[in-house]
Amino acid sequence: MSAMGKKHRVHFDPVDLEIEVDEDETVLDAAFRQGIGLMHGCREGQCSACKSFLIDGDLQMDRYSTFALADYESEEGYVLLCRGHAYSDLEVELINYDEDNLRNAKPIRDLRTEVAALTDLTHDISLLRLTILDAAALDFNAGQYVDITIPGTDEHRSFSMATAPSSGDELSFIIKRYPDGKFSGLLEDKLDAGDELAIRGPFGAFTLREHSDRDLVFIGGGAGMAPILSVLRHMAETGNQRRAVYYYGARTPKDLFYLDELAELSSRLTDFEFVPCLSEQWPDDWDSLGIPGERGLVTEVVERRETDLAEKDAYLCGPPPMIDAAIPVLESRGVPHERIYFDKFTSTASA
Repeated sequence: MSAMGKKHRVHFDPVDLEIEVDEDETVLDAAFRQGIGLMHGCREGQCSACKSFLIDGDLQMDRYSTFALADYESEEGYVLLCRGHAYSDLEVELINYDEDNLRNAKPIRDLRTEVAALTDLTHDISLLRLTILDAAALDFNAGQYVDITIPGTDEHRSFSMATAPSSGDELSFIIKRYPDGKFSGLLEDKLDAGDELAIRGPFGAFTLREHSDRDLVFIGGGAGMAPILSVLRHMAETGNQRRAVYYYGARTPKDLFYLDELAELSSRLTDFEFVPCLSEQWPDDWDSLGIPGERGLVTEVVERRETDLAEKDAYLCGPPPMIDAAIPVLESRGVPHERIYFDKFTSTASA
């Protein structure tokens, strides 16, 4: 961080926390630096997870998407903490926050890693395994993500760990390959075992709320498998007793992977069911996959099978259209909005 900027105080209501912020850093980054786990998602002004209300002070924002913060909201005083810089002392009201995560944030670290292996899971999804080269392992909560720097640039892409936090110096990532993807394009033939990659993290609030013992509904698609798998692996390792069902949306049987492990998790977890949902093509005999599934879009299957979710927590991870379709379905089945947790995987391939 530059020593150039002036420093100001930011006070958060209603949690009565205060941090110091340099003008050169965003309010969100300053909170991370001081071990405060504010709600966040993309950290790029596109998802609205960090939207808060400015009660008092001079906060100015870098560029952001009006999908995350509409003009009328900005005029009313709402701000995005991932884009906001303090130019005076501030008083900010947090709209979304989690008491558990707020004061127990994992420290953000910069670590060197090397590629241990790169394998194909499907025709367009890869498994990237990294070994941490630094002495310390990454301390993270199941479901969190890191930024991986694109070699030779100062740009990064964010990917969720598929591994449980107990994985030590080994981290795995499930990554969808896009032909023009600045990082995923490297997975075709440009990255080899032994290549070094810099990572920064952990980030993300897609973590199991430990104070809840409610049943769980997971909905995922594509590379959104990663953080949900991390959570399920962690639940199995720690003997978590919560009942869970995982609806996973794909187009055809060849888009499915990790079926053996998901079947095995059914025997390790107290009460777990994995439901693959295929929207375009399905096997004549589901037994051939070793796991029974459903026909249709994942959101249609949830709507068909679940009648009352009022007493459950819901976790969603996958392409933005899937999440946008799933939220109203869950709310129509009784899940309160504040108990729907999600990570949107936005592709930057087209950017």
